[in-house]
Amino acid sequence: LFKRLRNKGKPWNKKRVERVYNMLKLNLRCKGKRRVPTRTPEPLSALLQHNESWSMDFMSDALSYGHRFRTLNILDDFNRQALAIEVDTSLTAERVFRTLKQIIAWRGKPKQIRVDNCP
Repeated sequence: LFKRLRNKGKPWNKKRVERVYNMLKLNLRCKGKRRVPTRTPEPLSALLQHNESWSMDFMSDALSYGHRFRTLNILDDFNRQALAIEVDTSLTAERVFRTLKQIIAWRGKPKQIRVDNCP
């Protein structure tokens, strides 16, 4: 309707058209919800040895007096061994990278690294 009024040369803005619609108690056209495509969950492959897959996760918590801190947990998915737990009030990307380099120097490079906040 707004576009039709504009094409006829009426200088009304959208708010004025909506106000007139409400005064006349006309039904506004409802926009349908966008459908988000569903992701099919892929089953995790069975791990056969160490260093096939590592999991990284960030967690945060607060101390009793209110100070917040974050932890970086890196696990080997084969035997659920904690490879590293970094704790600090701020974990920068540089520190995460340095931690990964230390673990790779110690254990070797994994085939994949899983992070829980991305597909």
